[in-house]
Amino acid sequence: MELLKTDLQKICICYLLILNATGFFLMGIDKWKARHKRWRIAEKTFFAVSLLGGSLGTWAGIYVFRHKTKHWYFVVGMPLIFVLQVFFLLTFK
Repeated sequence: MELLKTDLQKICICYLLILNATGFFLMGIDKWKARHKRWRIAEKTFFAVSLLGGSLGTWAGIYVFRHKTKHWYFVVGMPLIFVLQVFFLLTFK
């Protein structure tokens, strides 16, 4: 039973790492696309990745790439999603 718990924890950590990296890199890719006047990534995609667990990576990408910083729903929404996820994680642990 303990082995199963450890494997599940590893899977959850890998899942979160992948989603956060995805959110981070999507911000960078969208910033590049904006500068080069290319087809952009839909804003709902950023929120979907964040809601699925990639909020910290997406939030970091906002400030590292200085992208979407003028949109209040990103500046407020990403940290809010992250705080809610941490709250639920700690509450239902």
